[in-house]
Amino acid sequence: MSRAHRDAKGRPLVAVTGIGVVTSLGQGVAENWAALTAGRSGIHAITRFPIEGLRTRIAGTVDFLKAEPMVAPVLSEHLAATAAEEAIAQAGLPGDFPGALFIAVPPVEMEWPQRQALAEAAAVSGDVTYADLLRAAATRRFDAWHDLFVFGTVADRIADRFGTKGSPISLSTACSSGATAIQLGVEAIRRGEMTAALCIGTDGSVNPESLIRFSLLSALSTQNDPPEAASKPFAKNRDGFVMGEGAAALVLEDAAAAEARGARILGYVLGCGEKGDGFHRTRSSPDGAPIIAAIQDALDDAGLTPERIDTVNAHGTGTPENDKMEALGCLSVFGERMRAVPISSNKSMIGHTLTAAGAVEAAVSLLTLAHGRVPPTINYAVPDPALPLDVVTQARDLPVRTVLSNSFGFGGQNTCLVFAAEPA
Repeated sequence: MSRAHRDAKGRPLVAVTGIGVVTSLGQGVAENWAALTAGRSGIHAITRFPIEGLRTRIAGTVDFLKAEPMVAPVLSEHLAATAAEEAIAQAGLPGDFPGALFIAVPPVEMEWPQRQALAEAAAVSGDVTYADLLRAAATRRFDAWHDLFVFGTVADRIADRFGTKGSPISLSTACSSGATAIQLGVEAIRRGEMTAALCIGTDGSVNPESLIRFSLLSALSTQNDPPEAASKPFAKNRDGFVMGEGAAALVLEDAAAAEARGARILGYVLGCGEKGDGFHRTRSSPDGAPIIAAIQDALDDAGLTPERIDTVNAHGTGTPENDKMEALGCLSVFGERMRAVPISSNKSMIGHTLTAAGAVEAAVSLLTLAHGRVPPTINYAVPDPALPLDVVTQARDLPVRTVLSNSFGFGGQNTCLVFAAEPA
């Protein structure tokens, strides 16, 4: 392997040769990029299920892909397959995929309609016990549910569909999951275990129970009207995130192998930083140390100083605390220069796609590099003076060579990625 195919630390350089995206804005890279750079929102009133009595009645649901039954595992699989098809086709890899699958999927549990059907099937008078549910679940009627609601099923089906090698890796690390899937693929290629990896983040889990659970945490925006104005990352009047659905897939390859087969390289993953935080199940450590460490580790892994980063693709959920902690982390690492580093959050348009978010934002980061255009953060009408950031409010054209993409999840799951147009 030539020196040109090694990164700053002498490891195999990891290239991106395929990108696939599906969000509430549409299907495919071209449709999503056009909508994002135009500042168009995919957040709308929920029509999939009754919303009467819910405090939050909006989301970035993907309604143009139909799944049966319409439950999180099935829709997540459809979203993942759609994104993967596009990414693999762009990479020009016919036949079975020549590497492993790393896929971020939402936590899987039986949803309310299935729970109700199970309780009814128990057919007992009075209170239904756990033993009653077990007996009902053992009947032939519910055999199909076993595979449907078992963690790992989505990965197995995607692996079978695209012929990936080895055992597929499923992971769920809250809102950093999609970025972690990419990190695992990068590390496997760097170790020389494979020359290609299919990395996916997918989430189709907008349902009544998830809305209620996040509402109980006071995490969701309740500004339902108009829906497209609800998500306000970094704005002073932000009041929570808006749930979204979607998926993104990246084809990662050893740069030497990609060039040898004549593949078009779309960008490089230069750095990965990860730091766990055991401070609280939902809140960030108030000193920001884990977020700061994840950002710094990503830069160190890439062999770059903060001055080399041209723009930040923010986690930017729109919750009061998360935006504050992300701003603190970036300001701590970048110093006063952060006031002039363009930062943007696509969650303002597509909502928070949860386990898919890190992968979707990785795709957007790579498109930013390819087009030299930073998508806007919409709804930033009331700047927060406590967050002195250069928030991009209209698509901004500028030379972009490097992007820092942040993903910070509940439970202190912090993952940051550095993408570049050229090797460092």
